Amino acid sequence: MDLWAAFQAFILGVVEGLTEFLPISSTGHLIVVGDLLEFNGQTATAFKIIIQLGAILAVMWEFRERILGVVTGLPTQPQAQRFTINLLIAFIPAVVLGLLFADLIEHWLFNPITVATALVVGGIVMIWAEKREHSIKAETVDDMTWSLALKVGFAQCLALIPGTSRSGSTIIGGLLFGLSRKAATEFSFFLAMPTMVAATVYSLYKYRDILRLEDLPVFLIGFVTTFIVAMITVRALLKFIANHSYAVFAWYRIAFGILILATWQFGWIDWSTAEG
Repeated sequence: MDLWAAFQAFILGVVEGLTEFLPISSTGHLIVVGDLLEFNGQTATAFKIIIQLGAILAVMWEFRERILGVVTGLPTQPQAQRFTINLLIAFIPAVVLGLLFADLIEHWLFNPITVATALVVGGIVMIWAEKREHSIKAETVDDMTWSLALKVGFAQCLALIPGTSRSGSTIIGGLLFGLSRKAATEFSFFLAMPTMVAATVYSLYKYRDILRLEDLPVFLIGFVTTFIVAMITVRALLKFIANHSYAVFAWYRIAFGILILATWQFGWIDWSTAEG
């Protein structure tokens, strides 16, 4: 393993850990930073997806007591059963659409310009969603109905477009559909668990022929870095949303997206449109 590959893995691990659970699109940032670092191709695509497992393990560790409570209470407790059913309902739409269209989306939309456009559009939608009057139907995740869960699940499907943000889609969708800010954020975290684990397993299977043993150290650097940074980010976000709106993330999305589009339009950076 050369030092440049290790540096690339570290930087992308930091980016993934910082952005996975913030509504600013981890995939979009990985595509842009990967393009700047010239870290592209199928192996890079597999790497970017697999290190997401580090982020999901971080959030699973943060919510370990709640997860354990649900698992142990599943046989007898209606609340645990309802929560699990809601997660499964919300999980299904993205799985179905992902299996049907993932390859087409990856081929045509995984490029910095698509990401920048989605960042700007998503930021505008977030500002609108935050400014509108909220009618709260579910104060906590335990108050959610199956229909609310299904709506959030369809909102998550928007994240198949790189730059949209999985957490952004589910959180803002949750707010629009009647979840409190706390409930929308926590449900987004819980929904990330099956979604991202499924994406990682699918990626491992899809890219099994190009994964090499000599790439393992690079993957481990990215994985461990992602886990540590994601742990810090999740705790910080939970504290932040207690007293703040998501408007700051919306303005960041818009500014970052415009910056990418400006560098492309004026030829300051030659953004590639290569797959991955």
